[in-house]
Amino acid sequence: MWIVDTALKARADQNRPIRVGIVGAGFMCQGLTNQIVNSTPGMRVVAISNRRPERAVAVFKYAGREDTVVTESQSKFDNAAARARPIATGDPMLLARSPHIDVLVDVTGSVEYGAHVVLEAFRYRKDVVLMNAELDATIGPILQTYADQHGVILTGCEGDEPGVQMNLYRWVKGLGLTPRLMGNVKGLQDPYRNPTTQQGFAERWGQNAAMVTSFADGSKISFEQSIVANATGFKVRSRGMSRGLQYTGDVLKIGELYDVEELRKLGGAIDYVVGTPLTKVYCLAEHPDPKQRHYLSLYKMGSGPLYSFFIPYHLVHFEAPNAIARAVLFRDPTTRPLGGPVVEVCAVAKRDLKAGEVLDDYGMYMTYGEAVNADEMSAGRYLPEGLVQGCRLKRGIAKDAVITYDDVVLPAGRLADQLRAEQYRKFRGETWLKDLLTAPQLAEQARQAAVSADI
Repeated sequence: MWIVDTALKARADQNRPIRVGIVGAGFMCQGLTNQIVNSTPGMRVVAISNRRPERAVAVFKYAGREDTVVTESQSKFDNAAARARPIATGDPMLLARSPHIDVLVDVTGSVEYGAHVVLEAFRYRKDVVLMNAELDATIGPILQTYADQHGVILTGCEGDEPGVQMNLYRWVKGLGLTPRLMGNVKGLQDPYRNPTTQQGFAERWGQNAAMVTSFADGSKISFEQSIVANATGFKVRSRGMSRGLQYTGDVLKIGELYDVEELRKLGGAIDYVVGTPLTKVYCLAEHPDPKQRHYLSLYKMGSGPLYSFFIPYHLVHFEAPNAIARAVLFRDPTTRPLGGPVVEVCAVAKRDLKAGEVLDDYGMYMTYGEAVNADEMSAGRYLPEGLVQGCRLKRGIAKDAVITYDDVVLPAGRLADQLRAEQYRKFRGETWLKDLLTAPQLAEQARQAAVSADI
């Protein structure tokens, strides 16, 4: 949005910068902080929270700020913020509650942790920008209802693939075409990659090996495409989308991979391919007007019926400030669910799993995620990939089999589980997940009652 630069310049001229708090001090936070501090007039990083505050201090230092205040006190936090001192803290709730912050950016990648922080931010009337696709894809629709209740903006971010695709989607619709497929492009797809295989690449670029693994094994792109599906109403043609289909041909002819009648019946689809040159995301769209189809042919867009529009890059933290500015200044979300979940991400066994094993997190050794239509997800009672960590297996699961709620014992008391149950009740009228979560509580109450009776 080119109007963003003018609006930010006005805020800079008025000495009223957008005040940003960032949760999570990893690789992406480092790039984003540097971008805002050194290249984004009219915006200021007030504070960074991280479980290890010293990492937040290092991020500020990377951006050229040496005068960071480290505190776990709300009063000291607010005092330092009022004096425009950069702040590092281990407590994200200080950011959520501070009157000196306008917007929170979540870059943690954690669903449970992120859920607590986002809801607290809403309570204190903070807009929230998510660079946390896992949270967005798992419980984004129900979080959106809480954002609406509090009159704040919840949005994904520009630069990341969902935001790039939604900008392209809106632009193509604005030309008068009807988008039929939103696609993403990967350089590699291997569902059995793990942090050991990806360690060298992660070290080379200063990234987290688990996060790099989630890119390689397909989990991350499944989360990303689910966000796009929920923002457009598009579905997957089948669980797992293309599962790594190679396409190295002309991106203007990529529509040949798809049946336009199938896409019409679905109302639109999401997908991804591997290896397409000079392309990061693509939109396939058709035009209802034969006169305009004549012009599209003249303009070297091909003969249709699916015309290919594409963007060759995604610049993540370089573009993320645009999403922040759009949310705060224009109340315009980059991505937003239309309603309930259309596509979700289910957990699939990365290897043969044994009864009694406790699942590790996404991007690790035991599971990978696949995008699946919400109808199938619910009917099969599939376990979401964003909430696998800490689940204990009741039975063995074969490699490449989908893991269900009936296969596991969930960790007790997770907020994200409660929010997913609420999401299913609100948007699908289903209570099976609520009942599943309630059953252990009822059993424990009955046990305690029996013990009391014996006494």
